Amino acid sequence: MTHWIGFAIEGLVAVLLLLTIVYCVVLNSKLRRLKADEHALKATIGELITATEIAERAIAGLKVTVRDVDQNIGERLRTAERFAADISQQIEAGTTVLDRLAQIVAASRPAPTPAPVPTPTPAPAPAPIVVAETSDLAVASPDTRAVLAAAQAFAQRTRARSRGLAA
Repeated sequence: MTHWIGFAIEGLVAVLLLLTIVYCVVLNSKLRRLKADEHALKATIGELITATEIAERAIAGLKVTVRDVDQNIGERLRTAERFAADISQQIEAGTTVLDRLAQIVAASRPAPTPAPVPTPTPAPAPAPIVVAETSDLAVASPDTRAVLAAAQAFAQRTRARSRGLAA
């Protein structure tokens, strides 16, 4: 009987040892998968760190670009405001000159006399404007009415533009 109990104990130990070996093999395969996942996770973390650094550099570059653009736009806006003020002053000066020209042309015209009703005839080609210089003044002839009409139309357009800019 003692042999049988020893044999049973030895068999039980062998079975337990076999179960331990099987458990170790299963545990080893799980550890290998875990280590493989760890390497994949480390690679993913490395890629994320690299992507984060690239994004940080890009953000820093964008901040510098935004600051430069902001300064550049500020300078351009100030320059544009100065040009707008200069143009406004020049438009006012041009309007004043045109008004003076209109007054000069109106003063140089003889009193209007009623003209007979013209018969329809083909219109002659407009005569070229001859400019005779006398000191600082230039006197135009013979088509001063056309010049006056053109100057008034120009003055009206500039006034309309200046109103459009002011609005």
